[in-house]
Amino acid sequence: MTTSIVDFVPAGPHARGDRSFSFELFPPQTAEGLQKLDVTVGQLAELRPEFFSVTFGAGGSTRDRTIGVVMSLKEKGLDVAPHLSCVAATRDSVRELLDRYREAGVRRIVALRGDLPSGMADAGEFRYAADLVTFIRAEYGTDFHIEVAAYPEYHPQARSAEHDLRNFKAKVDAGADSAITQYFFNPDAYWHFMDECAALGIRLPVIPGIMPILRFTQLARFSDACGAEIPRWIRKRLEAFGDDAASVRAFGIDVVTRLCDDLLRNGAPGLHFYTLNQATVVRTIWERLGL
Repeated sequence: MTTSIVDFVPAGPHARGDRSFSFELFPPQTAEGLQKLDVTVGQLAELRPEFFSVTFGAGGSTRDRTIGVVMSLKEKGLDVAPHLSCVAATRDSVRELLDRYREAGVRRIVALRGDLPSGMADAGEFRYAADLVTFIRAEYGTDFHIEVAAYPEYHPQARSAEHDLRNFKAKVDAGADSAITQYFFNPDAYWHFMDECAALGIRLPVIPGIMPILRFTQLARFSDACGAEIPRWIRKRLEAFGDDAASVRAFGIDVVTRLCDDLLRNGAPGLHFYTLNQATVVRTIWERLGL
């Protein structure tokens, strides 16, 4: 039985102004997935995001598929920001990829350390994302706007919160233009992180990453892997819905809309949606926010 949930609707529309709104996609493995992605892109493009980002698999495992999606988006006249991971990469391989992107008119890169796939021993010529940012700036100057990752709840592999903040500052000092956070559900984590950044003299825009809630098991798996906390009250409600997908979706839309509304009302410089290649829930949240 579907549980009745009162839809959360913000008090008023949010002006977009000079805020940055963007959507993340991942490269599908099949022709059917590519066809579905094309439909998703069309639906999301109607919302006029600043850009679409396209993920890059661990150790470059999706390299060719990532390039294919990036080029497809450029052919549609859309602004795109490919993810670029330094794990298992060489300077020559990164240079080759960036030359190709620059020639295609790509002007934004999401520079990440990335994950080392299981069984792969060679971490490549770059140890940290800051090294990758330094390389891009040295080779290409200001040809690319460089996005980097930020972790309001701290990277799960960080030795300490202070060490994680120092790593973030290193990326900023290396030449990052802006940052996108790992997703979170507690806005206090984001604002506390911003206070800590300010104390270190970090002034660049840090865009909150937003994860729509589609399925609880999927969300729990993602969160366990990346260190994002699912607050107990959200987890318990989602668990209680069991296989009731409609209630999970309705509750998730309310939770995420409320989070986005809180962030925008308090001055967040935009939102970056991890779409999971699905448009419907993102569009619903977007419309409720009045963007």
